[in-house]
Amino acid sequence: MEKKALGRGLDALLPEGSGKVPSSAEEIQHLNVDQILPNRYQPRQQFIPEETSELSDSIKKNGILQPVLVRRKGDGVFELIAGERRLRAAKQAGLPTVPVIIRNASDEQTMELALVENLQRKDLNPMEEARGFHRMMKEFGYSQDTIAQRIGKDRSTIANMTRLVNLPPEIQGLVESGDITTGHAKVILGLHGPDTQIRLARQIVQGRLSVRQAEQEATRAARPRKARRPVRIPAAYPDLEERLRRRLGTRVNIVKNRRGGKIVVEYFSTEELDRLVEILLE
Repeated sequence: MEKKALGRGLDALLPEGSGKVPSSAEEIQHLNVDQILPNRYQPRQQFIPEETSELSDSIKKNGILQPVLVRRKGDGVFELIAGERRLRAAKQAGLPTVPVIIRNASDEQTMELALVENLQRKDLNPMEEARGFHRMMKEFGYSQDTIAQRIGKDRSTIANMTRLVNLPPEIQGLVESGDITTGHAKVILGLHGPDTQIRLARQIVQGRLSVRQAEQEATRAARPRKARRPVRIPAAYPDLEERLRRRLGTRVNIVKNRRGGKIVVEYFSTEELDRLVEILLE
């Protein structure tokens, strides 16, 4: 089966390694780094400092080999579409300007291109990917089928990924850090209730459980527990309890233990408590 092309049309926007030259409408320009705003639709939230430093060192020696992609926001200000890591590294390297390609792009296109670029570079962790798909659905009304066609993934993959946003925040953090895999997360999503889900997630991390082992634990957790029948203890002094109930007009239990016991007198309102106190203090 022919594999779907990921993010068709991105190569035309980002001519990396393709030998393509931007058209006259897409001439490479240089902008001051302070003119470029971050991409508000950037799906990637985690940037590894070591990787940015390595890229910064490379930029100091060789410059930026691939321009970043921006769109106009007015008054000499531009918004980044793709290339945030390059922009961060350029700032770290002390470059006053960076090469850019200016494109006319809608909010939907900006988000889609940012998501596709990161997916091509495998820069996103599963939670970032899931939140990106979820935002496309919530903010722009994309269906799972539409996202699958635009991104170049199967619809079932999109459906499974977007479900990750339903996990409790603690478990989402474990997915982001790589402590549990998307396979583990899929098992956890099959359980009802955040407490049960968190309990299994912690068990997976602490026990380093495989997905198969996690499935077995999930089956045990979902299995209904048999309720224990309450053990009825016969009254120690039934006749005396009955006499006290008649005298006080409420429930009375005498609990016997090794050294003695206690008398439990129940009341069900403040007024009843006042009445019982008056009787007992007569």
